[in-house]
Amino acid sequence: MKKNFAQDAIRRKIRRELWGCDDVLDLNENVHLVSEFIDAIVAQAGLLDGIEEESLRAAWKDLAGEYIAKCSDPLSLKRGLLTIRVTQPAMRFHLEQMRGSLLLKIQQSLGKDKIQTLRFTMG
Repeated sequence: MKKNFAQDAIRRKIRRELWGCDDVLDLNENVHLVSEFIDAIVAQAGLLDGIEEESLRAAWKDLAGEYIAKCSDPLSLKRGLLTIRVTQPAMRFHLEQMRGSLLLKIQQSLGKDKIQTLRFTMG
């Protein structure tokens, strides 16, 4: 018994000198999984607006019409701002003129709380 006690004392002394503590630290103590933070990151990025990309694209095609949908594409929806990518400057001008009525149609279809404003960008 005394031999084991002496060996344990030597081991504790060596650990203290090498690691600065008596026992090995718990390696999982301050480790967090990425999954614990994903909801917060997604919410902070404004991506929890509740509209799936495919349903947004389908709604845009129905609301804007076939021709306008060919020349434009919903790019992103963040914090109520729907960004529409437009391929031609003339079409962008046309959509800027229709902004109010187009926004009203989108809000009636997808919900006023989800989309508050539109932005058109060239791309």
